[in-house]
Amino acid sequence: NQEMPVPKIKHDWYQTETHVIVEVRIKKLDPKDVKVEFHPTSLSVSAKLALGSEYSLELDLAHPVVPDQSAYKVLSTKLEIKLRKEEGVRWSALEGDGAPPLPGGTPAAGGGGQSGAAVKGPYASGRDWSKIEKTLAAEAEEKKEGEAALNEMFQKIYADASDDVKKAMNKSFSESGGTVLSTNWNEIAKEKTSVKPPDGMEYRKWD
Repeated sequence: NQEMPVPKIKHDWYQTETHVIVEVRIKKLDPKDVKVEFHPTSLSVSAKLALGSEYSLELDLAHPVVPDQSAYKVLSTKLEIKLRKEEGVRWSALEGDGAPPLPGGTPAAGGGGQSGAAVKGPYASGRDWSKIEKTLAAEAEEKKEGEAALNEMFQKIYADASDDVKKAMNKSFSESGGTVLSTNWNEIAKEKTSVKPPDGMEYRKWD
């Protein structure tokens, strides 16, 4: 008399604010053949399958539940078990050591003392991103100030300059595409100012 092999049966879980729902994928169960025991930190399920074999599931729950307010339903495609959470906190896993969840959700790594370490930023690299953001903002501000000071200086030179210097500045600046600014009209008047982009850059004319 060979024993029937027990078919592989999957169970899934999901949660709401108040409940954890475990679904066992067994079709056409007879409610009379299903036994579910609720304990504060564990769950025990046994069911007789249509082929005569026995299904059992023992779970050590991650956090405490309220057995009196937990229930199960036998549906045509599955067994649905609703566990009432003792505290309305998000579970990060279904199974665990039954410890009360920490406020804010997931249990501390290594049993406590770690919860504050991960709050610094959303990344695990240990960088303080708010500090980096501030530094970048300050650099951008400095760059802006630097450009403004440069423009102001050019404007001042231009305002105080003689006609020849103004002509030299205008001609050199416009002919070089904004890459050269000269105040020497004698030199600039002779020929077209060539473009001198910064090192490593190339100048392209727009069509």
